[in-house]
Amino acid sequence: MPACVTFEDLTLGYNSHPAVHHLNGVVQKGSLTAVVGANGSGKSTLMKGIVGILKPMSGHCSIAADVTLAYLPQQSELDRSFPARVIDLVTLGLWPRRGLLGRYNSEDRKSVADALSAVGLEGFEKRPIDTLSGGQLQRALFARVLVQDANLILLDEPFNAIDAKTVADLIGLIKRWHGEERTVFVVVHDLDLVREHFPDALLLARGSVAWGEARKTLSSENLLRARQFHEAWDEDAPWCATGDAHEHDRAHQPRGVA
Repeated sequence: MPACVTFEDLTLGYNSHPAVHHLNGVVQKGSLTAVVGANGSGKSTLMKGIVGILKPMSGHCSIAADVTLAYLPQQSELDRSFPARVIDLVTLGLWPRRGLLGRYNSEDRKSVADALSAVGLEGFEKRPIDTLSGGQLQRALFARVLVQDANLILLDEPFNAIDAKTVADLIGLIKRWHGEERTVFVVVHDLDLVREHFPDALLLARGSVAWGEARKTLSSENLLRARQFHEAWDEDAPWCATGDAHEHDRAHQPRGVA
């Protein structure tokens, strides 16, 4: 399959300290991939790098020219105190096509209604978002992604702090997108969920430990390597410039590791 997203020696970070370093690989068009790893392993950082919120410290992240993108960040990044209704939140998904001040037509209104129906939120249109449960809010956010009609969908920890029924319903939507040959890239903590529902996985520990078929990627050997590397990471190691990948890897290894 052709490439949707390509990473070339990509390093991303904050304040001159890398959070994802020297990542190489390709996200293929039409693939469904879970991004897994311990807290602080670089999963959300990688998502922000793909979207363009974070610029590379070195290397490149490129998205194919014909790709449109929808990004769902973690719920914790959403200001729930903002005075908005569910329909307002979902309608925001139309702005890439209509602009923030654009006029919405009957087709747009039907798209929003269909999206709310697809996530089980009929009748919630006028509910303020600050009255929603965590699961209801996540359904509304998925509806916003639905109306964007993008062919690359990035979801950052979409299953956190929601009930099992909502998880099952959202997994169903993700599988629907995959069946429509959209590219879906999802940060997931539950490894059993990944093994059951995701064909591919990327295991991160600041860099790629393994990437490929999910069950092989999540082998006990790979999970042990990821944990050891993550626990040994030296946050205070100096940043090295492009071309110093070997020295950079050595700088962040614990003492005594060659």
